[in-house]
Amino acid sequence: MPAEHEPGQFDSPHFRSVAGTRFADVEWHAEIGSTNTELLDRARRGAPEGVVLIADLQTTGRGRRGRRWTAPPGTSLMMSVLLRPPPGPLPPTRAALVALAVGLAAADACEQVSGVRPQLKWPNDLVMAGPAGPEAAGHDAVRHDRKLAGILAESISTHGRLSALVVGMGLNTGWPVVPAELASVATSLNLESGAPVDRTLLARRVLEGLEARYELLCRAADGAGAAVVLDEARSNSATLGRRVRVSLDATTDEPANDARSLEGVASDLDAEGRLLITDDAGTIHTVAVGDVVHLRSA
Repeated sequence: MPAEHEPGQFDSPHFRSVAGTRFADVEWHAEIGSTNTELLDRARRGAPEGVVLIADLQTTGRGRRGRRWTAPPGTSLMMSVLLRPPPGPLPPTRAALVALAVGLAAADACEQVSGVRPQLKWPNDLVMAGPAGPEAAGHDAVRHDRKLAGILAESISTHGRLSALVVGMGLNTGWPVVPAELASVATSLNLESGAPVDRTLLARRVLEGLEARYELLCRAADGAGAAVVLDEARSNSATLGRRVRVSLDATTDEPANDARSLEGVASDLDAEGRLLITDDAGTIHTVAVGDVVHLRSA
């Protein structure tokens, strides 16, 4: 395990823009309430595409479903980007593809900076794949994938089109140790690589990778760019091909009933990034939003 160090000790100098990308206004904050909330407020006031906020500490950080997200100062890369998607290629129904693009960019960046490559857990996490638990022979054996990062996309829609999309990410980079109560469910990039992580370089690589994929998503209304991103997401997925249990949100193709969970094999992603699950009867279900538990390989 690497030696403990002061937050930011191994970070290279901050940058204010990323050449060759739309990210021309990068702000660094020692402390902020929430990078996503701040960017959404700025978007409503007319801020342009390409603003990026990066913070050492978020005091009111949050994840999906409003869950609180916190980390000690300087131990995570906490960043949000403001995008203004074109209405043709990226209607509101395809907003989830941008979150996938951020996840893929972050996976690449982790590998480039630390030599460690996480996988995408649907819908919005980066994880280091782990083995099944001691009950692995059972039908419901849970895989202990350890969460490295969470991604949250929030949008502002006007007259049926996305006027702004803010995508935030919190990626654990400098934990001295994982608390015992989280050891089976969380991890940090420095602990996985065995070396300190340069968060500044990591942020730059994330933005460079996002630019390339976002450009693909914006390129054509026929979905050709989206197909490339989706294929990459499939090949980097920790979820596809596994038996899963999903706690369903209201956003699903399922008819109203009392059963708010679904179990089956995660078989594919559709053109909008939704998860397709094949149940034991062979019926394919489309899930737009939900909490996924990985059980075992299918």
